[in-house]
Amino acid sequence: MAARALACQRGRRRLFRGLNLQLEPGSVTWLRGTNGSGKTSLLRILAGLSQPSEGEVTWAGKPLKQVASEARQGMVYIGHANALKEDLTLVEAVAFLAVLAGLDEPRGRARQALHHLNLANRCDAPVRTLSQGQRRRGALARLVLDEQPRTWVLDEPFDALDSQSVAILCAMIEANTLRRGAVLLTSHQPVELANAREFDLEPWCCAS
Repeated sequence: MAARALACQRGRRRLFRGLNLQLEPGSVTWLRGTNGSGKTSLLRILAGLSQPSEGEVTWAGKPLKQVASEARQGMVYIGHANALKEDLTLVEAVAFLAVLAGLDEPRGRARQALHHLNLANRCDAPVRTLSQGQRRRGALARLVLDEQPRTWVLDEPFDALDSQSVAILCAMIEANTLRRGAVLLTSHQPVELANAREFDLEPWCCAS
């Protein structure tokens, strides 16, 4: 995935302009910037959920909008909101994510993924009864539903996680890079990942 000369406008305010970014297979990129600098907006543009005011996102060298279906299969986007259905049990909610991803045996995959994230004892609990940290781990279970090398676009994935869960997520990220997947993430806390590069949004930001 690559971004070329991207610009993002929110109302009368320009968040960034002329932004270039390349996500190489096997790489981890830590997107940095102050609050309001446009980190979430950039992630949503890269995930194909919103459009830039200028520039282009490409997937495998082709415009993202032309290969949207292929890109959806090769990408996992997890936003700051956990996007788990409140009235489902946790295993049902994660199985639903597996169905959306076109994976077979969704319920079995969901249970395995939740076990990996130390949520086996909460599988049958309604999502609405879970703590914020448990919900975050439930959302992150999408990352271990299968072992394909995908591009992960993650908005504050470490939010609400305890130290053990942070270590598990770091291991998951490193496993994805070893199979030649790419990871782009934001984080307000230091990122303890080998070979992670920092991409600072501030040089691309515009005040007007």
